[in-house]
Amino acid sequence: MEYKPRKSYGAWYGLIVGVAVFGICLWGIGFSLGEEDKVLKLMLLIPAYLFMAVYAVFLFSAFTLKYETTEKGLLIKAGFRRFTIAYDEINELINVRGKVNLFSVIGANWPGFKIGLFTLRGIGPIRLYATKAGDELLYIKSSQGFIGITPADEAYDDLLKTLENKSGKKSTIFDTEKIPDEEKGENVREDNFFRLLLRINLLMLLAYGLYLTIFFPGSGAPNFIILLLVLALALFFFNIGNAERLYQFSSTGGYVLLAIGILVTGIFFILTLAELSL
Repeated sequence: MEYKPRKSYGAWYGLIVGVAVFGICLWGIGFSLGEEDKVLKLMLLIPAYLFMAVYAVFLFSAFTLKYETTEKGLLIKAGFRRFTIAYDEINELINVRGKVNLFSVIGANWPGFKIGLFTLRGIGPIRLYATKAGDELLYIKSSQGFIGITPADEAYDDLLKTLENKSGKKSTIFDTEKIPDEEKGENVREDNFFRLLLRINLLMLLAYGLYLTIFFPGSGAPNFIILLLVLALALFFFNIGNAERLYQFSSTGGYVLLAIGILVTGIFFILTLAELSL
């Protein structure tokens, strides 16, 4: 029987953001660099296309994520990745409840979609094939590793019972609200200062893009100015992912990384203002 993941708009969010970001970056590199900048252009385009290819694989996984119980075991389908956790390989079934504190080690992590290697504070490392963690996350300990999935709310109990019956393992409940604060760790999503810095980063980036959209056409400024927007955009997405990881080990480090993003975008803004006002 096939089970859908918990409902979310993560796949569509990823598609819209991906098209916008990679579209702007590829156009910006091509527009700002001419024939005399072939080497630099190539140095920027190669990683851009590589990142786009990896992102496309993750996006395909977001649109195709499914769970299926077969005669052999639990089949997890995510894009080109398909693997089965045999029922006799399941060692433990844990129903994680409450607010989870997750952070990505490597993989895709955007609103409504999480796939890859993560750390679940209070439990440990986990390979996620999930949409929204919500208030319930099914944690499967097996010989293939520790796997986390998020079946649709209406199918969650049915899938859990099927796995219990087929594996012969009784599920246990892990309530995240009952673990000590030092094990739970600081949750970046509940840190108002971190969220403030993140919003300032986003607002500055949007303001910078809007300023260029309005004042660059017909200004006579060099096309190279557009490359600053591309760099600011790349820096923004680099920072938001790494600041969240760094925050788990040092909240100050997370703040500093976001502050650097604000500073650099501000410098780009000032340089652009000076160039367009000449």
